[in-house]
Amino acid sequence: MKSCEVNFDGLVGPTHNYGGLSYGNVASQSNSQQSSNPKEAALQGLAKMKALMEMGFVQGVLAPQERPDVAALRSLGFAGTDAQVIQQAAKQAMPLLVASCSASSMWVANAATVSPSADTADGRVHFTAANLNCKYHRSIEHPTTSRVLGAMFADQKHFAHHAALPAVAQFGDEGAANHTRFCRDYGEAGVEFFVFGRSAFDTRYPAPQKYPARQTLEASQAVARLHGLRDGGVVYAQQNPAVIDAGVFHNDVIAVGNGEVLFYHEDAFLNTEQMLGELQGKLGKLGGNFQSICVPRAQVGVEDAVRSYLFNSQLLTRADGSMLLIVPEECRANERVWQYLQGLTSSGGLIREVKVFDLKQSMQNGGGPACLRLRVALNETELAAVNPGVIMTAPLYDTLTQWVDKHYRDSLRETDLADPQLLLECRTALDELTQILKLGSVYPFQIN
Repeated sequence: MKSCEVNFDGLVGPTHNYGGLSYGNVASQSNSQQSSNPKEAALQGLAKMKALMEMGFVQGVLAPQERPDVAALRSLGFAGTDAQVIQQAAKQAMPLLVASCSASSMWVANAATVSPSADTADGRVHFTAANLNCKYHRSIEHPTTSRVLGAMFADQKHFAHHAALPAVAQFGDEGAANHTRFCRDYGEAGVEFFVFGRSAFDTRYPAPQKYPARQTLEASQAVARLHGLRDGGVVYAQQNPAVIDAGVFHNDVIAVGNGEVLFYHEDAFLNTEQMLGELQGKLGKLGGNFQSICVPRAQVGVEDAVRSYLFNSQLLTRADGSMLLIVPEECRANERVWQYLQGLTSSGGLIREVKVFDLKQSMQNGGGPACLRLRVALNETELAAVNPGVIMTAPLYDTLTQWVDKHYRDSLRETDLADPQLLLECRTALDELTQILKLGSVYPFQIN
């Protein structure tokens, strides 16, 4: 049965703003308080989705969160009408209002960890929503994320959904941003690769000293158990604590994998040779041929990798078997990174082409092409069972661009978040979006 990998890109939300909320994310912090353009951000994301669809890739869309999250503010003691809650928060605790308006859910690489049916004990595709408990503004996402994923992948015969792990530091889980999968073919059993920043209970593992390690070994192991993964199909690796302290807050900022290939920076991991050997051995037992591309620090330093988001790229397999790398415009603007990429594609190696996309609005908030998408490997039967309303088509692209033009603002500053009208605009837009994507009632304002 034919299988494919579907990229479900997050649709940028109407409250896209630069709150600088993510300690450890250099771009997020450095652009804090600048004026954002939600309309431009959403259209840039949609343009990438359309381009991949036109290249022949199956492309989906994942709806944003309701923001501001009034229920979260109420749970913190603000009361009255929705407008009064927002006004009180703006007056008494503006940072909490900013957090409740975060549009970081657009980076759906953090939405969940996904294991395809070829890997799982019960032969279903498994989803575990990420608890994202390292950051308050992201920890409030998973209830809506679970409902949206449930509406997209509703057939229990093919799809299994797990609640987020316990919201405590010992089980910090950041979803697919620290997870990838290697396989000979998307429909065959593969090796799932979990990267963690620290261990909650085992002191033998070193931890970063400056920035937090968001993913724990224990969380990764728990997800593997929930998904029913076999020991021979899992590899755990520790991220280098030094690169976390250099601003590499997720593994997808320093490495990306696809098919049988891992593209990574020389300083990405601890015990790299041991890890590569384990990946090669386990994939080899499944008939695969694991290959790796190491980017030397002498050619591209960690700082350049973080600034350009070279590794926060999409590594895609085309119909002819060659690989394509989708990178942000910032890679072309960085002389060392661009020189490396030119040499990479001209060498006749595994990656044959690089395509550049303008994702400036997302990049300034700390997320590149890889952050914007959640990968789901599906066979033909499973793809047919996905809610068809979320699969990108030319008519859907036109409808969504018109929807964005109708509902989104051209600029947004922190002071604008205190405007109760923004909440009404957001709810009106999302109510219409759920009808466009055929999601039903997934947002709190639609349910309560």
